[in-house]
Amino acid sequence: MWRSPEPRFDVASAICQGGRDYQEDAIVTDFPTGTDIGLAVLADGMGGHAAGDVASKIVVTEVFSDLKFESANFCELEGEIPKYLAAAAMNANICVRDYVSDNPRTRGMGATLVALVMVENRMYWMSIGDSPLYHMRGGKLRQVNEDHSMAPQIDHMMRQGMIDPETARNHPDRNCLTSVIYGDRIARTDCPVKPLTLEVGDIVVVSSDGLQYLEDGKIEKILYKYRRRKSAEIAEHLLAALHELDCPDQDNISFAVIKLNHIKPIAQAIRKKPTDLIDQTGAGATRIVPLGGGLHQPAAREQAVGTEDGKAVFFRRVAGGASRG
Repeated sequence: MWRSPEPRFDVASAICQGGRDYQEDAIVTDFPTGTDIGLAVLADGMGGHAAGDVASKIVVTEVFSDLKFESANFCELEGEIPKYLAAAAMNANICVRDYVSDNPRTRGMGATLVALVMVENRMYWMSIGDSPLYHMRGGKLRQVNEDHSMAPQIDHMMRQGMIDPETARNHPDRNCLTSVIYGDRIARTDCPVKPLTLEVGDIVVVSSDGLQYLEDGKIEKILYKYRRRKSAEIAEHLLAALHELDCPDQDNISFAVIKLNHIKPIAQAIRKKPTDLIDQTGAGATRIVPLGGGLHQPAAREQAVGTEDGKAVFFRRVAGGASRG
């Protein structure tokens, strides 16, 4: 009996509104079995600002579509991935600017961004804002991306003895962002040129700061305890721990758990198709022709799919291939 090979990545995503009135997080993951490429994009809309949910959706949609469009290049042009990530973030920033220009009442909306690209076992990322990207190996959890908020400065003040731990933990400026996508100049970005090389058994978590209502030690404990389980089960345990907190001010939560199962080569890598090799005449090509024109095809089953120049366009399934007629 033929068995499907174990996928390189085991991925599960989760999203929860928490104690907030609206969901302002957005997330998308794309790790097709049979490829060496995986994508994850997350954005956290700026809470308390107009249309934060719109901003996060714009950012995720634009960044993901840009990366997906270019993904066929990632294996052959792996060294260019940081440039693709940066360009996608800049395009998302332009889209936010244009939306605000067309809808002035949404001025002030913005979103954080964490976007990662996996090539085999190598992880590239771009982050803007305070959404964390975690990596666990050997039971040790660490945040690998920069935190573009006031929290690092406040923690530094605590280590210098300028404020006590309780004051630092509850400081009113702790969650103030120092960089964000909001249609203007982006103050800071984190996009390393060198990727993080993963090992089998490593766990990556890309999340909004809503997950940080759990202490890092608690997140680490859950990931380690359930490290041999599926990513979906790990995600369920993280959500359960957040629900147990029963915090009335719980922020929106979104995250993806990514486990590396193996680093075996796949059967066939995806390659970009050269434009000069596109065949528009072969039997397997899909064509669009006006109804009543084109070739006569025997035993065709037709289904209308739309109109073109006032004429119905049909999808025609015929022997030897499919065409639109």
